Amino acid sequence: MSSTNPTSPRSRRLPVAGALRLGRPSDIWFKPALSVVAAVAPPSLLLVALDRLDLAAYTMAGSLCALYAHNRPYAARGRTLAYVLLGMLGGLAVALVAASLTDEAVVLVTVGAVLAAVQKVLCDATRVGPPANVILTFVSSASLFVPQTLGQVPGHLALAAAAGAWAWLVGMAPALVRRHGPERRATAQALNASAAYAEAAGDGDGEGAPGARSAAYAAVQAAWQTLLAAGNRPSDTRRALERLIVRAEVTLAAPADSDPGRLRDWARALRGTGPVPRTDDSRADAGELLGVAAERATAPRPLWSRLGPLAPIAVRTALGCALAGYASLALGVGRPYWALVTAASLYQANITLTWSRAVQRVVGNLVGVLLFAAVTPIAHLGPLALVLCILVCNFGAEALIGRNYWLGSVCVTPLALLVTELPGYQPTGDLVTDRVVDTLIGALVGFVAAVAVTNRRAGRRVERALDAVGHARERAARLLADPQAAPEALESARRNLASAVVDLRATADAAAGEWWQRALPQERVVLAEQAAHRTLAATVRRRGTLAAPGTDTEDVRP
Repeated sequence: MSSTNPTSPRSRRLPVAGALRLGRPSDIWFKPALSVVAAVAPPSLLLVALDRLDLAAYTMAGSLCALYAHNRPYAARGRTLAYVLLGMLGGLAVALVAASLTDEAVVLVTVGAVLAAVQKVLCDATRVGPPANVILTFVSSASLFVPQTLGQVPGHLALAAAAGAWAWLVGMAPALVRRHGPERRATAQALNASAAYAEAAGDGDGEGAPGARSAAYAAVQAAWQTLLAAGNRPSDTRRALERLIVRAEVTLAAPADSDPGRLRDWARALRGTGPVPRTDDSRADAGELLGVAAERATAPRPLWSRLGPLAPIAVRTALGCALAGYASLALGVGRPYWALVTAASLYQANITLTWSRAVQRVVGNLVGVLLFAAVTPIAHLGPLALVLCILVCNFGAEALIGRNYWLGSVCVTPLALLVTELPGYQPTGDLVTDRVVDTLIGALVGFVAAVAVTNRRAGRRVERALDAVGHARERAARLLADPQAAPEALESARRNLASAVVDLRATADAAAGEWWQRALPQERVVLAEQAAHRTLAATVRRRGTLAAPGTDTEDVRP
């Protein structure tokens, strides 16, 4: 299959029209949109009542944490939101302290560039998910240029922390209604994607449409990762969801023998809070579930070990953000942090995607400043009108950004401009001019930095990780075939294989789409993970170290 060939050359074309093409909205587009409104509105309206809207920029920093982790199971979501809030407060603290100690713009831009690089690397290493580092960088960079005294910093941080705690509650509230909602959605997406692949594979040659095949592999892997993130003690509901994902994987292996209609019926049944459909259990299902349980029991790689491969990303971000900010200062623009944030928002997995993001950012911002000019008369009617305009822009940004980044930027741009008016109204013409100039500077300088700093070794790391999984699996298979194999040797092989599988996924995620000479062998990665799961299952049955699906871990006998 050509799509699995690692030597396939990556296209070097830099598209324009394709970058602006609208896609389908996310299945849960309304969740982050409603969440951010619910998180921003109460603190902002309270400050309006207290006639202290000048403090709303600090509460909004904490409220924006509600944008994160909507696809994660609630236990993992709670941890992620807490980490995001701590990261937000850390970046805000550095920015506010720096602003209180110096007003040298060059120094502040340098601090902002370093912060942007740290935020980018940490978000990539932890795979926190959208909106990733962009919101953190926007908050910290803007705060660098807010007049500040050292004595005011603790109070401003307290406001952000209080709003962030409210955002945490907003993000976790849906768990009261639909406890397993994220897992059910991920499973339904895997079933629908597998059904689409089975239908596409009905053309007679067994291959199916490459796009449908790749989408199905990606959806199934995402579903497994969602369930793995749910914790080490899955409930009966999650066990039933795992069996449905195994059914989706069976479809990937034998699409001609699958029933797409049944898969779609299962996916529809997962909507709402009804019972999870049950499948006919089989030994193959149980085996793979045991392998998944073995991976769940393996501790994740420490954070520090995931930072090394991201060094080129850190250099690219720091260099691009710093140069964009310096260029903005050299041209006399009053808000260089907009150029810095524009550069930070560009950096994707490869040059083509970075170029697409640059096109989307420029187009979205240019349209967005026109929208800002149109809504300014309304926003200037009073503090309450300003807050309501900000809430509408927040909702619009999250509702539209899933269709295309540029469409969401049409609302993000007036939102950012309106936030600058929280301490007091400013001339509309000056804001529009600064925003346009900074957008063009940030996009141009940021893209040049991305071209200058590439990560061409990422593909070799994926190949090495694939080799490591293959060797570990071969060793485990040899021991399984030897009835005299020592139990400790088999257990060591099991641990090594599980660790290699975890490392392969982390390496593939870091390398996905990077601009190098060979395409990432994504299907080889997924197939290697599936084979490793089954070998892990055999070692677990041999050693008896984990319970079979449907039993409690306390019932395991040595």
